[in-house]
Amino acid sequence: MNTCQMCEQPNEIGGILCTGCTKATVVRLESLPALHRGLAPFLQPVGGIGAGRSGKGGPAPLPVNEEILDLRGPGGLVGAAERWLDDVRRDRGHAAITPSGGVEARLRAAVDGLLSEMAWIALSWPSAGYFAKDIRDLVNSVRSIIAPVPAVEAGQRVGNCPAVVQPAGTLCGAVLRLAPGEKALRCQWCGTAYPPYVWAQLKVWIDEDAKARDAA
Repeated sequence: MNTCQMCEQPNEIGGILCTGCTKATVVRLESLPALHRGLAPFLQPVGGIGAGRSGKGGPAPLPVNEEILDLRGPGGLVGAAERWLDDVRRDRGHAAITPSGGVEARLRAAVDGLLSEMAWIALSWPSAGYFAKDIRDLVNSVRSIIAPVPAVEAGQRVGNCPAVVQPAGTLCGAVLRLAPGEKALRCQWCGTAYPPYVWAQLKVWIDEDAKARDAA
């Protein structure tokens, strides 16, 4: 029996990543654009205000948090996603893609490219474990800065489950509640789990579904 390169537990389905780690990596990839946008309000350090005067006599420029600037810049989240996509395409014998557009568009394109290759990555790519761990660490690093967890009290109604139930492909829609003592949201109808690191994206999905229902 194979061992998952991510969690190092027995992998009953074979391949490089187990089902759980594959799903977790997909969720983390999908959250990258939202996390990128979530960093924007943190560009200015807490309490950062113009101090003193500039050389032209006006207020000194506001300070910028260089760590946030790096994560949101070409070498940050988008750079990491594009490098992994380049590695995947190279190992699959595909031509490299020249990035185009702004940083957000490039990040979305790189994420979409990686998501389209996840089946092959999980089953066959020797570097899948390193890739999954790097994406996990990247997401955790951003979360440690912006803490994207919606205010959810134990037992409080969170919203309707946005999971797509297979094979019918229909929206679950069951009510999600965080029971006392639980560390993750779990849909009691379809069984989909939503650990804390995906709660920011979960809120986006719930809001989008609610808007779609209102417009119908």
